[in-house]
Amino acid sequence: MSPIPNSPNQPGGFAPVPQPPIEPPRRELPTRVILEQSGGRFGRWSGRLGWFLFVLALIYIAGTYGSYSSYMQTNPKLEERYFSNSRTATDKVAIITIEGIIEHQDGFAKWQIDQAREDPNVKAVVVRVDSPGGTITGSNYLYHQLNELAKEKKIKLVVSMGGMAASGGYYVSMAVGNTPDTIYAEPTTWTGSIGVVIPHYDISELLEKWNVSDDSIVSNPLKLIGSPTRKVSPELAKQEHDILQNLVDESFSDFKDIVKAGRPEFQKNPDELDKIATGQVFTAKQALKDHLVDKLGYIDDAVAQAIALNGLNAESVRVVKYDAPKSLLNLFAGASASSDLASLAHGSRLDLSALLDLTAPRAYYLCTWLPAVARQGGL
Repeated sequence: MSPIPNSPNQPGGFAPVPQPPIEPPRRELPTRVILEQSGGRFGRWSGRLGWFLFVLALIYIAGTYGSYSSYMQTNPKLEERYFSNSRTATDKVAIITIEGIIEHQDGFAKWQIDQAREDPNVKAVVVRVDSPGGTITGSNYLYHQLNELAKEKKIKLVVSMGGMAASGGYYVSMAVGNTPDTIYAEPTTWTGSIGVVIPHYDISELLEKWNVSDDSIVSNPLKLIGSPTRKVSPELAKQEHDILQNLVDESFSDFKDIVKAGRPEFQKNPDELDKIATGQVFTAKQALKDHLVDKLGYIDDAVAQAIALNGLNAESVRVVKYDAPKSLLNLFAGASASSDLASLAHGSRLDLSALLDLTAPRAYYLCTWLPAVARQGGL
């Protein structure tokens, strides 16, 4: 074969034969095998069975939630805890606890009442009272709320008295109404103290020794009625005293009317109530004798009576009580409240609200010797 002539400028006169470009070797891709299940009628039924089981699972979950939803905590303000009787029953007997000083603000006692009112499974209520009382407004407010609870749920309340159910604590207990055998006092309970007090202290002479005088500017001399720092004339002092006494007398009359509503015996014999409504505290035995309570017994006895009065079966009810949820915020708040007066007394900080609270004239249904400074975080 003759060589292919090339350009005369190419050395030798001949050029090499052009070669095709070399392609890189191809990589073999793995073979993908798709298996298609052809189970026929069985395959179609297996798919339907999966959906059927899924729907059954949803129905089961919904049913389980409906059965056990009453055990779930939904209120961040309190915790519901098992107390006695059946652990698995749906119907409940709720124990509402009123303890400590009763103040005017909304608080834990009101939250418990709301919880019992909104829970359709609550069929009976026991009110556990362990309180020396508090403000007139706070005591009346809780009494009203308990009455509304009983009316709305159409139930009969039962009261269980703890260590003390005096003054405002006794006032609240009258929410049982005229149903007999509904107030239980433990053998060591102190109760009664039916009366009203407006604390008043005169320190004007002490201030005079320190060369301090009250020179407040007022629209009328009676604007500072009850002031412990102001020196007043005997005539003005008597006028102020009479005004305050009228306030106490009217509140006292209201207190006795509430007692008559809760103690039918005194409706028939109001003079008997006047004999014991002296502000005196009574032991449980004395209170039973004077018809202030119905029976001596413990909280279990009160629970059993609530079950019976409301037509329930003791074996098919769950008795629950409400606790305040524990948290660091609660602990710090409690520590702060308990240290208010101590801080004020030692001058470590000035709490103006606490100071004003101590100086404001206020009437109390309260069993204590120093009502104005008995300030606690409230019910």
